[in-house]
Amino acid sequence: MLYPPDIGLGIDAGGTQTRWALAAPDGAVLAEGTVAGLSALQMAKPDGRASVHATFADLARDVLMHARPARVRAGLTGFGGDGDQLTRWLAELLGIAPGAIAMCNDIEIAYRASFNPGEGYLVYAGTGSIGAFIDGDGSFHRAGGRGVVLDDGGGGFWIAREALRHIWRLEDEAPGSWEQSAMARAVFAQVGGSDWAHSRQFIYGQERGEVGKLALAVAASAAQDPAAAAILDEAGRELGRLAGALIRRFGPRPVVLSGRAAGLHPAIAASMRASLPPATSVTHTEMRAHHAAARLAACNAAAIT
Repeated sequence: MLYPPDIGLGIDAGGTQTRWALAAPDGAVLAEGTVAGLSALQMAKPDGRASVHATFADLARDVLMHARPARVRAGLTGFGGDGDQLTRWLAELLGIAPGAIAMCNDIEIAYRASFNPGEGYLVYAGTGSIGAFIDGDGSFHRAGGRGVVLDDGGGGFWIAREALRHIWRLEDEAPGSWEQSAMARAVFAQVGGSDWAHSRQFIYGQERGEVGKLALAVAASAAQDPAAAAILDEAGRELGRLAGALIRRFGPRPVVLSGRAAGLHPAIAASMRASLPPATSVTHTEMRAHHAAARLAACNAAAIT
């Protein structure tokens, strides 16, 4: 298939998966796909850098099967502004100039998939969680999003950690009680066993995105296990706290809730809504941030040709 020359590539890189899309200047999405998750935080260690480069190589291979983009807009979780090495790698793999690539935090891309600057607040719950507001001057404001070690309440990693904490505290008091818990049985099936060694290896030895996937087991057991339901309910209140912080700082505006963890179970969105002022407009949506990034890249490509 022949594509127009001014194609934009959008990348939305999260801890669980990395999504990409190619878009034409008119906004039409021409192709899309997924590769492994990545985080800019992995660049701090040699094995992490090797993993990021390998994921970029997979992404470039898949993209070039369709077309060579003219411009790239990439949003990466954990991105703090130092993207020189990341940009060079991506440019080399795609065969384009580094100046054709713009990188930012993945949440900035996600925000622009939901709002124009100044319009509303985004609460995003993936592996981690964050509340975001881009004001009319283009300045980015956050609530939360400080990483899974410090907080990220309501995200997938947080849900997984809360579940394991609950399970093992009960085991401290009554060894073997996990057998009567639907959540514990589902969690242990996913981590590979019911002994502490399996849980320890899982929570401390896996990348945060892999740990976050354990939240799927918690959501799947919520109808049978009150403990799982309570964790999901608390996750919603944690996400509501992020929206509430932005509302108190910048005034009432519509709120969009998005991210894979936010969609694990209806209880999460319901609990979040209940924790906010009654007049607050809350929309739960499955946004396609990689589409928004691709369209922004395509517009930039068209503007400079």
